[in-house]
Amino acid sequence: MQPQTVALTTELPGRVEPLRTAQVRARVNGVVLKRQFTEGSTVRAGQPLFQIDSAPYEAALASAQAQQARAQASLSQATATVQRYRPLAEARAISQQDFVNAQAAQQVAEADVAAGRAAVQTARINVGYAQVTAPISGRIGRALVTEGALVSAVEATQLALIQQTSTVYVNFTQSSGDLLRLRKALANDELQRMGNGDAVAVQVVLEDGSLLRQSGKLLFSDLSVDATSGQVTLRAEVPNADGLLLPGQFVRVRLAQAELPSGFLVPQQAVTRSSQGDTVLVVGEANKPDRRPVTIRSGQDGQWVVTGGLQAGDRLIVDGFQKMMVPGAPVTPVPWKPTGAASNAAPGAMATTASASAPAASPSAPALAPAPAPAPASAPAAASNQSSEPK
Repeated sequence: MQPQTVALTTELPGRVEPLRTAQVRARVNGVVLKRQFTEGSTVRAGQPLFQIDSAPYEAALASAQAQQARAQASLSQATATVQRYRPLAEARAISQQDFVNAQAAQQVAEADVAAGRAAVQTARINVGYAQVTAPISGRIGRALVTEGALVSAVEATQLALIQQTSTVYVNFTQSSGDLLRLRKALANDELQRMGNGDAVAVQVVLEDGSLLRQSGKLLFSDLSVDATSGQVTLRAEVPNADGLLLPGQFVRVRLAQAELPSGFLVPQQAVTRSSQGDTVLVVGEANKPDRRPVTIRSGQDGQWVVTGGLQAGDRLIVDGFQKMMVPGAPVTPVPWKPTGAASNAAPGAMATTASASAPAASPSAPALAPAPAPAPASAPAAASNQSSEPK
């Protein structure tokens, strides 16, 4: 076997959350006259969704416009009075108090015009609110009210929900203890950080066990720990062009948070786990099996990540244990042909038969395999040592 850089992959539970969510709510009181969208369709920002009865607000707008016109007429009259009084006041033909009163009346009229202009604007806004439009682009769900329903601005009646799901967030949690151990290992140079400052890639495992075609990226890790669960929340951003991820959906997230500079990927079927410890069988001198204790750090993709007990060049017994009828009998290495989960194993792997008298290529002979050449860090699961999960 040969040591290699191993990306330590973690699989964590998570929930899908839309990138943006907008609750469409009523901003005026009234009766819903018409629904103007197809439920479940994609809508664009500004698209009409509901028509609320606008007759009361159009009447209020007309009244405000009339009040504004009246205020404007009063202003014209007050302005004319001031212009007529000014030369008379200069000639002392009228009292100064009369001229001051005329000027004050002009200012009051100007204020009335400004108030009328604001009232018209308010009435016009309310008329616009009677036509409910989409605040954002996205997928809209079912209508929460029907034609004829009375909606209220005071209660802010919800009419529909729009969500953007072309890209989604996946929120997942990790134990604060696991994060602490990871940070200590990074600080002690036992592990290396992934990448060169780039965002950590994440893969999403769907409910049926399949992988989402497009990978996402880790955005951030929360700064606080949930006091009730002892978990830290992390968030990833994942493309969702195919629409396979739905808001609220349960998924599992795989991400490599660190790299082990030198480790061995060992098929799980090759390791014997017991209360006395973990052991493997390697081909020793004279092709005799030798049981050796190993140190296992974690498991991933049907393999154990071994950090101690193996050396470069060791040949590991992977299969054919049932053929070793005589303990200590020599074995004959033959190529190991992984199946199932281990079908991606390197073609150069070797296996060993347990019987010294058995043919070297006997298909029924027990097998034993050395690890493949070092795999790149970006493919932690690529090796000839894949197998099933531990029992």
